[in-house]
Amino acid sequence: MNDIQTLASHLPDPVPAIIDGRPVTARHGVDLPVIYPATGETVSHLRESDAAQVATAVESARTAFDQGSWPRMGVDERKDILYGIRDVLRAHADELGRLEVLNTGLTLDNLPRHVERMARNFEFFAEVISTVSGEAYTQHPQYLTWVTRDPKGVGAMISPWNAPLALSSMRIASCIAFGNTCVLKPSEYTPLSVYRMVELLHEAGLPPGVVNLINGRGHVTGAALVGHPGVDMVGFTGGTDTGRRIMADAAARLKPTILELGGKSANVIFESADLDQALEGALLGIYSNNGQQCLAGSRILVQRTIADEFIERFVGRTRRIKVGDPVDPATEVGPVCYEAHMRRVLSFADIAREDGAEVLVGGGQPAGLERGWYVAPTAVRAPDSSARICQEEIFGPFATFLVFDDLDDAIRQANDSRFGLVAYVWSRDMDTVLKCSRGIRAGTIWVNTPMMRELRAPFGGMGESGVGRDGMRDSHLFFTEPKTTTVPLGALDLQGFGR
Repeated sequence: MNDIQTLASHLPDPVPAIIDGRPVTARHGVDLPVIYPATGETVSHLRESDAAQVATAVESARTAFDQGSWPRMGVDERKDILYGIRDVLRAHADELGRLEVLNTGLTLDNLPRHVERMARNFEFFAEVISTVSGEAYTQHPQYLTWVTRDPKGVGAMISPWNAPLALSSMRIASCIAFGNTCVLKPSEYTPLSVYRMVELLHEAGLPPGVVNLINGRGHVTGAALVGHPGVDMVGFTGGTDTGRRIMADAAARLKPTILELGGKSANVIFESADLDQALEGALLGIYSNNGQQCLAGSRILVQRTIADEFIERFVGRTRRIKVGDPVDPATEVGPVCYEAHMRRVLSFADIAREDGAEVLVGGGQPAGLERGWYVAPTAVRAPDSSARICQEEIFGPFATFLVFDDLDDAIRQANDSRFGLVAYVWSRDMDTVLKCSRGIRAGTIWVNTPMMRELRAPFGGMGESGVGRDGMRDSHLFFTEPKTTTVPLGALDLQGFGR
C-alpha cells in the first residue's frame, strides 16, 4: 500500500461539515463521491450540506460576529492567533500536501509552493492588520473628524478545485483577519485537504464559529449560502459563468462581491527576448499545475521573425514532458481534476481542427494512462485570434500559438479577449516593455518572468476576469466598512426650535 492509499484509508467517510468548531454530519442528504484523479477510484464521499445545514453554519458565523470575541479582540491578540495558524499549518505541511495530491492530482513538486502559500496567507494578513490605520480631518476649525474601519460581518467564501489549499486559505485569511467571520464552501470535487486545514485552524486556537465549513455543489449549497440573509458579503474564486450567477444573486440582496474569475492570458514573446528564458517561462506558464490555473499563459503570441524556431523548440520540449502518477517525483504533469473536465479539455483538439488550427502535439490521452483523468500536454497553432481555442478558457495543459508582426499587432491580439486577468511580456527592450504595460488590458503584467504573486499588490482582473482586487489595501477596503465620527471642539451656539 503506497502513501496515498494509506492516507485514503484514514479519511473521514463521508467528509462532514465543520460548524461552530465541530464536525457535523447531516443524518440525511446526498453523498457525492470524492475521486482520486490518477486512478478514477473513489476514496471517500462528502455529505452535501442542504439549506438547513447552510443556515446552521451561517447562524454560527453570525453569532460569532455579533456576540463573540473575534471582532472585539485586540489586533495583537488576533495577530498572534493568525501566526499560530501559520505555524500549525507548516507543521502539517506534508500531510496537507498529500491530501491535496489525493484530491486534485497535482504533482508532488507542485505542492511545496501551494502549502507554503497557504501558510503565508495567514502570516501576510497578520502583518497587514498591524499596519492599517484610520484617518483624521482637522480642516474645519470647530470640528475634529476621524474615520475608522469596522469589520463588515459574515462572509460567504467560495473556493475552486484547482488549488484548494492556496485559494481557500486566501479567501479565509483575507476575510477573518479584519475581524469578520465566514462560512467557506470549497469545491465538491476537492473537500479533503480543505477539511483538514479548517480542523487545524481550530487546533491552532481559532475561536469556534469564526470559520465554518460546508460542502456541496454550487446550485445547492453555494446558492443557499449566497442567498442567506445572514451573509453580508461574498468572495468567490472560480469560473466566469459561475461568478456571473453569484454576482447576480448577491446583487439582488445588495451584497458586495469580490470575484476572481477566468482568464485567457496572453504570453507575448518578442524577437528582443532572451529566447531560452522565454521558452522556459512559456512551458511553465501553461503546463504547471497540470495546466489548471486561471493565470495560465494559454495564448502564446510569438513574433513572426522567431515564430517557427520558437514553436519547434516548444513542441520538442512538450513531447518530452513526463506525464503520469502525481506521486512519482519524476512526473511533471499529472491528471486533470475530474472526468467531465478531462473530456471537455480533450474536446478542444477537435474544435481546434474545425477552426482550421493545426494540432502540433498532444490532443488526446497519453498511451497507457487511460485509467485516470489524463490529458497529454497539447499545443496547437491557430489561424487567427477569432478561433474558439483563442477565445474560450480551456483550463488544461493546452497551449495555443498565434503569430504577430510588430508591437502594435501584439497589443491588439493580446487585447482581443473578453478576459483580462494577467499577461506575460518577454523582451529585453524597455520601450517595448513600457508600451505593453500601458497598452495591454490585464490586471497584472509579468515581464520576463513566469507567474510571481506579490501579495502586497492588487491582484484581480479586467473584463470577464473578475470584479475587485485581493491585496494589502484592496482587501482591507473590501472586508471593512468606513465609519466617520465628528465631534465639536467646543460649545456650539445652536439655535433650537420653538424658542
